[in-house]
Amino acid sequence: MASRESRLERWLDREIARAQSPRGAAVVIATATTVMTVAAGLLMTVLDHKNFTTLGQGLWWSVQTVTTVGYGDHVPSNAAGRLLAAAVMLFGIGFLTVITAAITSSFVARARSDLRRGDAAPATEQQAQDILARLDRIEAALKPKP
Repeated sequence: MASRESRLERWLDREIARAQSPRGAAVVIATATTVMTVAAGLLMTVLDHKNFTTLGQGLWWSVQTVTTVGYGDHVPSNAAGRLLAAAVMLFGIGFLTVITAAITSSFVARARSDLRRGDAAPATEQQAQDILARLDRIEAALKPKP
């Protein structure tokens, strides 16, 4: 029986596939973080307008929450706001960690694959001798003079 991927899993697979370089990975992580932060800030301003009277307050709260700083100067007071806060906290702690780990894992797998294919050339005997000679010179320079 074939497993069926959810829409979120398919989206995550596509996004991780885009992150084939450190720069691509940074773009994926920054995009996910920015979208979540702005969306949560806007939504909190709507859900708990009593405590978040301006968009700036909602965004400030969202940045604090996503980054897990949580100064506590603005906190939601109603159930909807608290549910949103819980979701943002879980996103900040869990989702970004999972995405970062998945991207890092793909880099490690690619590096291992490159090593197996021989793309990363091992040090030659001459390079090893050069390194040893440099170390000998460094040690000689560091020895106290009588």
